[in-house]
Order: sequence, then C-alpha cells, then structure tokens
Amino acid sequence: MKRGRVILSILFALLLIPARALAATADEQFLAARDAFRAGDRARLERLAPALEGHELEPYVAYWQLAVDLKDSDPSVIGSFLSRNEGTYIAEKLRSDWLRQLGRKQQWTLFDAEFGRLVQPDQDLACLALQSRLARGDARALDDALPLWLGLLEPPESCYPILEALIVDKRVLVDGVWARIRRQFEANRTAAAMYTMNYLPASQMPDRKVAQAVADTPLPWLAKLPADFSASRIDRELALLAIQRVARNDPRVAADQLQRIGGSLKPGEKAWAWSQIGLQGAQRHLPEAMEWYRQAGDAPLSDEAAEWKVRAALRVQDWAAVRSTIEKMAAPLAAQPAWVYWLGRAYRSGGRTDEANALFAKIAGQPDFYGSLASEELGRQISPPPKAPPVTREELAAVGALPGIQRAQAFFRLNMRSEGVREWNWALRSMTDRELLAASEIALRSGNFDRAIAAADRTRNEHDYSLRYLAPYGDQVRPAARSQDLDDAWVYGLMRQESRFITSAKSPVGASGLMQLMPATAKWVANKIGLKDFHQGKVNDTEVNLLLGTTYMRLVLESLDNHPVLASAAYNAGPGRARRWRADRPLEGAIYAETIPFSETRDYVKKVMNNSIFYAALFDGRPQTLKNRLGVIAPRTGAEAKGEDLP
Repeated sequence: MKRGRVILSILFALLLIPARALAATADEQFLAARDAFRAGDRARLERLAPALEGHELEPYVAYWQLAVDLKDSDPSVIGSFLSRNEGTYIAEKLRSDWLRQLGRKQQWTLFDAEFGRLVQPDQDLACLALQSRLARGDARALDDALPLWLGLLEPPESCYPILEALIVDKRVLVDGVWARIRRQFEANRTAAAMYTMNYLPASQMPDRKVAQAVADTPLPWLAKLPADFSASRIDRELALLAIQRVARNDPRVAADQLQRIGGSLKPGEKAWAWSQIGLQGAQRHLPEAMEWYRQAGDAPLSDEAAEWKVRAALRVQDWAAVRSTIEKMAAPLAAQPAWVYWLGRAYRSGGRTDEANALFAKIAGQPDFYGSLASEELGRQISPPPKAPPVTREELAAVGALPGIQRAQAFFRLNMRSEGVREWNWALRSMTDRELLAASEIALRSGNFDRAIAAADRTRNEHDYSLRYLAPYGDQVRPAARSQDLDDAWVYGLMRQESRFITSAKSPVGASGLMQLMPATAKWVANKIGLKDFHQGKVNDTEVNLLLGTTYMRLVLESLDNHPVLASAAYNAGPGRARRWRADRPLEGAIYAETIPFSETRDYVKKVMNNSIFYAALFDGRPQTLKNRLGVIAPRTGAEAKGEDLP
C-alpha cells in the first residue's frame, strides 16, 4: 500500500512538470512582450500575443497592443477593450491614457463620454475636464476652477488654459496674481512664480532679470533698493519676495531687513513678510518665532504657515496661541487629527474640559498616533480590538479567484513588484472586511508581507491586528533585538515602517533590506563591530541586515539618553539632527515629534512609536500607553558629544 502511494506521488509530480514548464514559458513570453512594448515594436507584440491567451496578464498584452500607438487607435477597438475589462486597473489606465489623447485633440464629445467612467482622475485629467466644460459654455466651470488658483502652485500643462481663463474672465485680478506669486515663493516654486508674473498687466509686470535677481540673490538686491521704492507696487512686492527669500536662509537677517524697510511697506504687506519670517523661524525652532508671528497680526496664513505657528506655540507652551491659530484654520485643515488633538489640549489647558473631551472623542479609537493619544486623554486603554473569526476556505478561494488578485500575484511571481502593488491596491478598493482579511491571508501565505499589511490596514469593523501588525522573521528578529538589549516591539515598529518586511526593499536614496540601511551606515557599523568579509552585497541578507540594523539602533539609542523617540528620529534623519531638534526646556515626546522640521521624519517617528504600542500589546497581551513611551525629551545641554561620530 505504501509502495502504491509512492508510485502515485511520482506519477503526479511527472504530470505537473509539463504544466510548470508551460507556465514558465508563458511568463517568459509575457516578459518578451513587455520588452517589445517598451521598444515600440508592434510587429513583435502581434506575434507574441496569441501565445499569451489565457495567461493571467493577457489584458496587459492587449493594452500594450493599443498603447504602443494610441493616437492612431480605432476608438471602437478601445471601447471594446474597456467594455471587456471594465472595473479593472488596466481599464482605468487605458481610459486615462486615451482621455489625454482626446483632450490634446480637443475631441470633447468623446472625452465627456469616457471621463465620467474614470474612477480616480488625476489633476491633469481634472483640468482637461474643466477645459471641456469651458468649451461647451458651462458657466460654473470657472467657479469650480477658482480654488486651483492658490491651491495648485505647480500645475500640469492642461491646467494653464484654466488659469488663463480665470484671468480673462476677471475672476482673478492683480491682487490675486500677486497672492499666487507670494504663495509660490513661500513653497519655493520660484520658476512657477516667474511664469505667474506673465498674468500681470504689462504696466505692472516686473522686469524678468530683476525678478530673477530677487529669487537668486535677494540680499544684494535689497541693499540696492532705493529709499523711495514705496511709490511703486512692483518694487514693494519684489521687496516682500526678497525678504521671503532671505528668510529661507536666515530669518534673523530677514527680520533686520524688514525692520529697515518696513516703514515703506503697507500694513498688510509688512504683516505677510513677518508671517514668512515667523514660518522660517518656527521651522528652525528659533526662540523669536512666536514674536515674529505676533508682528504678522491677523495676516492670512497659508496652511503650512498656520501649522508651523501652532508648532512654535507648542514648543513654548503658549496654549492661547495654539487655540486661536487652530480656530482660524480652514475647516479641512482644522479637521485633521493632529489639530483636533492639539485644540483639545489647548481647551483643556484653559479649563474647557467638556469641549476638550468632545474633540478627543472625535478621533479616539482611530489606530493612529493622535487617535491613540486622544484615547488616553479620555482615560481609555490602548489595546487591539477583538480578533475577527478566521477566514474560511471558501472566503480564501473566492478572493483568490478574483482576477485583480491573480494579476497581482502573477506580477509578484515575475518580480514586477510595482505593477503588482498597483493591481493589488486596486483590487482592495471595494472589498468588505471579510474579503480584506482573506486577501491579507493570501498575501501572507505567499510571503508578500507588505500587501498583507496593506489589506489588513483597511478593515473597518472586523479586524485582525496580528495581520495588521505582522511580526515575521521572529526566530531572527527576536534574538537580534535581545542581543542588543532592545525592546522588540520598538524594533518591529521601526521595521514595519521601514520596509514592511520586504527583504529586497530598496529606497530611492539607496537604503536596503528589512531595516533599510544606507550603504555608508552599513559599512560604518560593520567596521565598528569588526564584521569580517563584509561587502555591500550582504546588506540584503536577512541576518546581516538585522545584525547591522539592531546594532545601529542600540548605538543611536545609547547616544540619545536611551530615548526611543530621539532614536527613531535619528534612525531616519541622523543623530545630529535629532539632537538639534531638542528645546531649551523639557518637551513632551508628542510635542517633539510634532515639531520635527522634516515632514517625512515627523510622520515616520509618529508611526514608529504608534506601531510599537500595538506590537507590545500583541506580544505581552497587556494594554499599552503611548504617552509613557513618548515620555519627556530632556533639554539641550552644552555637552552633547556622545555619539557624534555616528552616521
């Protein structure tokens, strides 16, 4: 009997060999078709296409056949492809490509028929849609376009006719043009600002060379400014822009310059200049920042300037300024969890407890940094929600059979990760919680940990935090963390943010592996610990990456008061910056995190620390407190040489 089972197993394996070889051949032909598309070789695509009928990625081959020369494609053929593949990512992609072609040719009837079927139009296509509405005389098109004037500072090409229509229709006058130019300078989009100057009347347009000098060498330009410049609006506006540019390099010098020429400026103009100096001072944590903001008075603030005014106020515990600034924010900005939380804290500081609690209740329970902090303000413990029942075999089979999931898996098999991620995310869009959990389990079983997390992260009512906060490679991560005397919840929290546990992950700047080590950092740590035969090719080896990464975490932690908030900031932005971002007084860890000048690092530190409390809760089975983990950041001291050699 046993011998019979062995023979059957061998026969079954032999039967599988041709199927596997066929799949490998089809995959190779698919990659050849991709290369033909990239080379613009329509003839080769046509030869390869028949052999790929029935392949999971066959729609991509059909898309390439159309896209290789889309401008000459028959609209009926495109329509047939879209009908066959309606609702898929590849249909959305082709429809977007085709709409751009139709927009360039101003074939608005065809454009309008297809635009309504687009699920996620980008700004380029949104502006083409506005162009179409203008072409057919839609009187409300410019009303809908007006927010773009100050909100879209570096627009795609298709948006310029819309901006120009606002000028022609006198929806935007000279004041509005200068407001856009100021906003573009604030966002460091000076080339775009130079273009915006073309919208000024000829008599009020600055000389191009002079405007460029203001952008490139503002301080020498200010030094040559004539004493009687106040009579010319052009000169006053250029002086404001020069002050703004100086502030980007040195806010104190800019403040001195504004004091010198301020008497020649109108009150509103001077107020804007002070707001720009305040913004730059706040980003550098300068003690004068709040005074500069106060000199700006009630000048309208951009979203960024308002956010940094709150951050500057937090660092000096000026809760009245925190409250008043958030209350004046535009509603969409004020509704963000960060500002809901800090407004609640400001109310509580002022004794308005009921109003504070009402704000905390709006965001409490959300599984993010400020949701966790708000929960703690209401006295609630932080722990994972009850675990959903395991997905069934039937649920797994149903989700696994979805074409989008199959296409994503095929891309992962072909090591085409970015294409697979796009297909995967598109497939998740309308899934129920049960389907999301099944998708997460499918990704986990295939080793695509990042996609498992992406699916589990989206559940709304039924959750499985063991999927949302995966902890793979436990037999390697836990010993590595223990050997460096590190909290494994923090290590996992950092790795989840760094690589989502993809060992081959590589960042645009060259960081590699589970712990996203930069080449110079990996080499430095390897030398520090005397790792023999190290070369950069070993960075993606899991054990080497963990050894070097956890060693670096320990060294950084020890050099920064053993404080995980400081060490997390240092891991992302460097130890020197993490030290400089301290204050002259003790800071709550949450305030330190919120006032990190780099938006990427600010978001990173919040997520790492919030990840760590959920990992700790899963590992220890006990509720956690984020506030305790954040702690208090000690003030700067004169003796901070420890760890200065750390990269």
